[in-house]
Amino acid sequence: MECFEVTGGVRLAGRVRVTGAKNSALKLMAAALLAPGRTAVDEVPDILDVAIMSEVLRRLGCAVEYTRTPGSGGGGRVVIDVPDEPSTETDYDLVRRMRASICVLGPLVARCGSARVALPGGDAIGSRGLDMHIAGLERLGATIDSEHGFLVATAPRLSGTAIWLDFPSVGATENLVMAAVLAKGTTVVDNAAREPEIVDLCAMLTAMGARIDGAGTSTITVEGVDELVPVTYTAVPDRIVAGTWAIGAVMTRGDVVVERGVPGHLTVALDKLADAGAQVSVTPDGFRVVMDERPRCVDVVTLPFPGFPTDLQPMAVALAAVSTGTALVTENVFEGRFMFVNELVRLGASVRIDGHHAVVRGRERLSSAPVVATDIRAGAGLVLAGLVSDGVTEVQEVHHVDRGYPDFVEQLKGLGAQVERVSRPG
Repeated sequence: MECFEVTGGVRLAGRVRVTGAKNSALKLMAAALLAPGRTAVDEVPDILDVAIMSEVLRRLGCAVEYTRTPGSGGGGRVVIDVPDEPSTETDYDLVRRMRASICVLGPLVARCGSARVALPGGDAIGSRGLDMHIAGLERLGATIDSEHGFLVATAPRLSGTAIWLDFPSVGATENLVMAAVLAKGTTVVDNAAREPEIVDLCAMLTAMGARIDGAGTSTITVEGVDELVPVTYTAVPDRIVAGTWAIGAVMTRGDVVVERGVPGHLTVALDKLADAGAQVSVTPDGFRVVMDERPRCVDVVTLPFPGFPTDLQPMAVALAAVSTGTALVTENVFEGRFMFVNELVRLGASVRIDGHHAVVRGRERLSSAPVVATDIRAGAGLVLAGLVSDGVTEVQEVHHVDRGYPDFVEQLKGLGAQVERVSRPG
């Protein structure tokens, strides 16, 4: 069992580089299935989820190579050589480990006319059903059944249609857009997700020859084409990793320049940090966050983009735990996001949960203790909490963090933190 040993009391200061977004890179890799030949994606983070997606694609018949780029902060290039006739079945042993692997469903149905995809697993942060994925594909003309833990979809060729999403689901929007690019006719997806990762996927699909309008708005229009071509593309910077470093700077009263951070992707989050007392400024290569005193508590409400990201909610709770005053953190996206709060309380945080609200009373400093990461972002939030605790905090189950943060320990050390990855008897 590997753990992080985090020594508290150190101020984060320096520069840190952000690679491509995990939540974009995985979908860009899936999109490569839409065109036979060699597609290359740059700035792909060297994380466990990328390794899992690479294996998913290999078992579909693709050749996949990943090469790290020196000095990239944990990023690299993935080259995917897609065969003329890929396999159409994904294995449960891989899909259960990462929910994002469901995103191969749309490309496989669109290009091959069928797909057999195992029902996914992923983080334990609440129910995330596939109803909108299934309903949208059925609107496009697919026949979908569930058997023995698999979704089985068939369609000789999809046909364009109008689709309304009950919720602006990122995953459903991505799957349906990837399916629609090869459908016959025009597809309109209303109440679509607007996240930067959606815009990124649509930009790559457009470079491959797709005809897409409205990416980044609530209505995306796709005019189907007969075929796409492979491309070389660079993934958008990871706004969640950038936001993690920004919040870490405020919590530790530090001074951090986030290279390749895009302020426009974190408008609400950076505004909240400014309200907490931080100095936030745009730099030529990203943005800078400086904090000289104890932060003030600020209320946070998570919402789909452009609202405050649910993936930054654990860090927001950790920030409130060491701020002056009382904060109300409201979770509107994933009902299981507060699972990590019990671990934060072990560090001395004062947090009370009431439904989808958390009332957090700030304290000057937390107290070190062994804690367990329950998902990717909870793990990162607990590490930040460890940085403002007395003594040494041991964060267990760090494989979760490895799924989302490349070179996490190395980058923290580069900012002056005292963090070590250690092995313990299982």
